[in-house]
Amino acid sequence: MKKWQLVGTTVLGATVLLGACGGGNSGGSGSGDGKDLEGSAKGEGSSTVAPIVEKLNEKWAKDHPSATISSGQAGTGAGFEKFIAGETDFSQASRPIKDEEKQKLEDKNIKYKEFKIAQDGVTVAVNKDNDFVKELSKDQLKKIYSGEAKTWKDVDSSWPNKEIKAFSPNSSHGTYDFWEEEVMDKQDIKAQKNGDTNVIVQSVEKNKESIGYFGYNFYKQNKDKLKEVKIKDDDGKSVEPTKKTIQDGSYPLSRPLFLYVKEKSLEDNDVMREFLKFTLDDKGKSAEDAGYVASPSKVYKDGIKELDKYKKDSDK
Repeated sequence: MKKWQLVGTTVLGATVLLGACGGGNSGGSGSGDGKDLEGSAKGEGSSTVAPIVEKLNEKWAKDHPSATISSGQAGTGAGFEKFIAGETDFSQASRPIKDEEKQKLEDKNIKYKEFKIAQDGVTVAVNKDNDFVKELSKDQLKKIYSGEAKTWKDVDSSWPNKEIKAFSPNSSHGTYDFWEEEVMDKQDIKAQKNGDTNVIVQSVEKNKESIGYFGYNFYKQNKDKLKEVKIKDDDGKSVEPTKKTIQDGSYPLSRPLFLYVKEKSLEDNDVMREFLKFTLDDKGKSAEDAGYVASPSKVYKDGIKELDKYKKDSDK
């Protein structure tokens, strides 16, 4: 009977189920092409990326019953902390690695590779009963999340004079960092913050004057409870987050999603290398199953070329 390992908390009701337990961060053995692959690889990081890893692992584990991929969803920043501390083979990220994180890895002589695995569009939502907010510009979002706009009337003079309740992920999440960079021009975010994206979704659902932001799949899985807001681009055109606009980047809050993998794990850990190969060969199908958007095909081709540099001599 298989023993399953469960790591992390609930993602919109779906837990992160991981492959058959092989114990610890123990590398791997075997040819790497099927049921004889043994060992484990460990990850941590973005709660946005976690559902993609879950979907990938559901497929991958069927053919690799003696290999384990374990992963949590503590947030991008927390994931990089464990990555830097040497506790994980890979780190899930919803933003690019920061310069200070790069420096800490360099100080510890930890080399790594970046792989893009999907596209996301950070989605802005208001309460379903909100009948006046249909679109917002980045400047208007900045007014809301800087605290400059206290009421909806402060955002648009034709809107109600009612206090805004703004919700945001906390600073452990890559989505917070993305928002700070893309919307706030690095100003502080003033909002009710929470480390659990599900709580943000629920808060927007329950509070009539609320607004929140989160990954595209969180909106898709709750779209019957929320109202999506279109975002104005630099030309003033309102753009809705869709598969097409997220993939081609025309949606103003589009972003890539990443796996950062240690070179040593790619060199020495068959499980890590084979799982990453499976991820890239999947070409975003699991990302779309999880509610996100596949990257352009060239992204996966380039990733496979990079990964091929780490093939074992026996596989070349």
